[in-house]
Amino acid sequence: MDGQICFLTRSLQLTSFQAYKLRVTHLYQLKQHSILVSVGQDEHGINPLVKVWNTDKRDSGSPLCTRIFPAIPGNKPTEVSCLSVHENLNFMAIGFTDGSVVLTKGDITRDRHSKTLTLHEGNCPVTGLAFRQAGKVTHLFVATLEKVQCYTLSVKEYPRLELDTHGCALRCSALTDPSQDSQFIVAGDDCVYLYQPDERGPCFAFDGHKILAHWHRGYLLLLTRDTKSPNKPDFGSRETSPTEKQILTIYDLDNKFIAYSAAFDDIIDVLAEWGSFYILTRDGNMFMLQEKDTQTKLEMLFKKNLFVMAINLAKSQHLDNDGLSEIFRQYGDHLYIKGDHDGAIQQYIRTIGKLEPSYVIRKFLDAQRIHNLTAYLQALHRQCLANADHTTLLLNCYTKLKDSSKLEEFIKSSESEVHFDVEIAIKVLRQAGYHSHAVFLAEKHLHHEWYLKIQLEDLKNYQEALRYIGRLPFEQAEANMKRYGKTLMHHVPESTTVLLKRLCTDYQPSRDSTDRDSLDRTALNKANSEEFIPIFANNPRELREFLEHMIEEEQSPPQGVYDTLLELRLQDWAHERDPERKKGLQEAALLLLRRENTVFDKALVLCQMHNFKEGVLYLYEKGKLYQQIMHYHMQNEEYSKVVEACKTYGDKEVCLWEQALGYFARKEEDCKAYISEVLQHIDRNNLMPPLLVVQTLAHNSTATLSVIKDYLINKLQRESQQIEEDERKIRQYREETAHLRSEIQELRTSAKIFQKTKCSMCNSPLELPSVHFLCGHSFHQHCFESYAESEAECPTCTPENRKVMDMLRAQDQKRDLHDHFNRQLRSSNDGFSVVADYFGRGVFNKLTLITDPPGGKAGPGSLEADLQRDLLIHTKRNV
Repeated sequence: MDGQICFLTRSLQLTSFQAYKLRVTHLYQLKQHSILVSVGQDEHGINPLVKVWNTDKRDSGSPLCTRIFPAIPGNKPTEVSCLSVHENLNFMAIGFTDGSVVLTKGDITRDRHSKTLTLHEGNCPVTGLAFRQAGKVTHLFVATLEKVQCYTLSVKEYPRLELDTHGCALRCSALTDPSQDSQFIVAGDDCVYLYQPDERGPCFAFDGHKILAHWHRGYLLLLTRDTKSPNKPDFGSRETSPTEKQILTIYDLDNKFIAYSAAFDDIIDVLAEWGSFYILTRDGNMFMLQEKDTQTKLEMLFKKNLFVMAINLAKSQHLDNDGLSEIFRQYGDHLYIKGDHDGAIQQYIRTIGKLEPSYVIRKFLDAQRIHNLTAYLQALHRQCLANADHTTLLLNCYTKLKDSSKLEEFIKSSESEVHFDVEIAIKVLRQAGYHSHAVFLAEKHLHHEWYLKIQLEDLKNYQEALRYIGRLPFEQAEANMKRYGKTLMHHVPESTTVLLKRLCTDYQPSRDSTDRDSLDRTALNKANSEEFIPIFANNPRELREFLEHMIEEEQSPPQGVYDTLLELRLQDWAHERDPERKKGLQEAALLLLRRENTVFDKALVLCQMHNFKEGVLYLYEKGKLYQQIMHYHMQNEEYSKVVEACKTYGDKEVCLWEQALGYFARKEEDCKAYISEVLQHIDRNNLMPPLLVVQTLAHNSTATLSVIKDYLINKLQRESQQIEEDERKIRQYREETAHLRSEIQELRTSAKIFQKTKCSMCNSPLELPSVHFLCGHSFHQHCFESYAESEAECPTCTPENRKVMDMLRAQDQKRDLHDHFNRQLRSSNDGFSVVADYFGRGVFNKLTLITDPPGGKAGPGSLEADLQRDLLIHTKRNV
């Protein structure tokens, strides 16, 4: 197989092709391209050739060789010691045993697009090469047995920087992954060094003579000779004694643990591919090291209680938060069992958001571990994952520990840092007796109800509570005064009354003078004063002050305010013994009764309850209850007041005199004087029939005939006079009726002679043609046509006739106005005359009013109709 290159598939299928005639010394497979670079010999002697193969393309079944060129620096035959190719295919470096490095720049797959130059010269063999790409900057690390240097290839002059003064053996250098910042690894006998392009980085003390160094996926693989073996090979020597052992160790530098370590007899090389390490030994065997999955690794670490290492491993493997939380939980459980409660709680804190808090809380409910529980609950609140029970428990922990500083720090956090239920915190602080802290929390977070409840029920600071309410917005101030008003009124009545006055007139929250100037005064905030009256149940003096203020300030106060103030004034009047003050209170009550918003029924009941005579009489008069006024005097047997009431209100309600006569008639006392006065008024205004008067007075044993003698005489005389007057009018009406009938008869039977010589309109002598009417008026025809509105009516008599006709129509329309008739009948002094008047209007019979036919033309029987109309008109005139 000399000169052959073999390919091994993942299924371990082996293929090969002849690359060189003699032997292959170096191979470099690019990770991102199907390009393989090899170094070997086709001829004997020192003449290494570099061949570039494209494994995707085939030439007679073998990979296509795209380029061949000799690897000789400066035409000096020298053996190749190491090889490295940049992944972008623009750089290739070859190291030689004479200490020189040849750099090929350009497309390494083609001769025409690349050039070769000697980058480095020295006396010490080159043992390692590695390209590093950081952005647009390209570096080349060069390691020899004595030095470590770095070239910057992106700069034209290729500046060199010496990083260290000791080097490494062949195959004892490597380049880390980009996740490790692509550092250059140099494995010396004492330490393993990591290098950046401009400085040396950290180092790790790994003893033993290094044979091989390799890096793969975060793991550092080192092959060292067993320390028991005394022999050391020279540079490039791979010969070992049959009994020599080699130790293969795989390190996880990030998590700082050994992932694998084992002894092998003789290892040729270690390859990393498909996520595994393949170990080739000289006896023809190949071993595969396959990485365990993360969960298996963690379980192994858990069994050994290496939780810190497990955590680091999980983080490096980018395990999700649920997985990390489970590790923290197990670590916390382990520390808890060991008795390290402080360490355990720190691990449990890291599980917040994934582990149920009750799992941790149950472990630390012991009083001796309360400080650990406090730390956990604090972290729970900081992450805004605490519920009401957690807040309660944390505050109870603070109170048990009597840690006032922590408690204040917790409750005095800024608005953005509040991670707890404020209301629950207030409740717990209140129960624990930390009232000042609870008050601070309630005031800061605007929990007005809790603030007032603590101030009033726990601290008994009524004045401060009242001041706080006065600073609240209108709606909240109103609600809290309704809730706590009685308590405040009991302890600070004056200040409470002042605040209620503000609240019910034009309320503005109390502020500093500057704040008060900036308030918007356009909105009028005014509570309903009637709703606050129950607050003054046991404070009548303050209630009176409040109500009087509201009556003065408001144009139309609520009805309840007026009624309550009236009741208070009546109570004061009823209990007052000083005549002077009683009179003043009486005037104040009457003044209140005279207001427009007096509700008659309520005010009357109040006045009657307190026997307030003046108020009762005023309300009766205001309500036009004149009979009630007189009955009130009758009940109190105030005879003169009864007569006085009749005089005052008798014109408005005439039945008062009749009632007064009946009242005095029923009295057994000597009331002759009052009866005489009443009879005089009845007689003067003809209010009662004489028979009814006699019947009324018949019930009084003290009223003799002498009392009504003068009344009866006067009454009979007036009746006689009225009879004589009526008889005279009857005779007159009969005469006029007979005269009218004779005129009508004459018109029916005799011709009418018109003897007028002058026109009734222009007063000029009549000339033909002329117009004559039965009423006796005559007109020139042209005068009649000019002034007459109708051909059938006399222009002179028309206005008067129309008035009569209108009166007849009005009477006809009023026939069915029964309500009006009844009202007139009741209010009239002479009911018979009212009935007679309606008889005359034809209310009780059907009247047919005959008018002219349409067009004004006289038809058959028109003469009789005209005579009847003239008779009616003439009768009305005489009446």
